[in-house]
Amino acid sequence: MSDETNDAAAADVEDGAAEAPADTTAADAPVTVEDLVVALEAVTAERDQHLADLQRVSAEFQNFRKQTEKRNSDFAAQAGSRVAEALLPVLDACDAAAQQGVEGVEPIAGQLRGELERAGLQVIAEVDAPFDPNLHEAAMSEPGDDGQDGPIVAQVLRTGYAWNGRVLRAAMVKVKG
Repeated sequence: MSDETNDAAAADVEDGAAEAPADTTAADAPVTVEDLVVALEAVTAERDQHLADLQRVSAEFQNFRKQTEKRNSDFAAQAGSRVAEALLPVLDACDAAAQQGVEGVEPIAGQLRGELERAGLQVIAEVDAPFDPNLHEAAMSEPGDDGQDGPIVAQVLRTGYAWNGRVLRAAMVKVKG
């Protein structure tokens, strides 16, 4: 039985050897210019497709990177805003203590306010400024002068604050006019 198997395998090898020269004769056929042009066009089309894919993926990555940077900067700004907002009662307490004549509070309040202003805090407390409902909260009013164009801030009752242009707390004011 093993001799028969070996003979069959030998016959298959001989058949494969007989077929191999037939394949090589087909490969020995002359290559025409048209065949080369067709092959070149196929390779060029494939290259162009890969280039287009690369450009698309590069553009998507750039957009993703920009969105991530914007998201991170927005997150950092919000975190700073929350810290500043949490410190507003401390500033109010320092201002109230200074108005009551407590000694030693003014330097601390000034230093705290100075550091927060360097980080982006803006104070909203201008007297004689035009009343702006986006920046001011009118708590009281008094009649204005005859030649006055519009309502103005007569007195600041509670200081308002903005963080990098966004109002954290509107200033509570007395309005004239």
